[in-house]
Amino acid sequence: MQVKDMTVTELKALIRETVTETLEEFLDDPDSGLALKEEVRQQLIESRKRREAGIRGIPAEEVAKKLGLTW
Repeated sequence: MQVKDMTVTELKALIRETVTETLEEFLDDPDSGLALKEEVRQQLIESRKRREAGIRGIPAEEVAKKLGLTW
């Protein structure tokens, strides 16, 4: 079927399906289902605990400056 032969409803459905597929491709996590190294898992847990305790990390501006990036 060609686009010129589609009804408005069919065309909308095609566009919706195309947009959905494209978004899924962009938002899909390529690491989904993979195991996390224990070291990384511990770092994440510790980071979350610090955050919950109100301990802030290094501001992004400071990191950018250290790396010579313009923020």
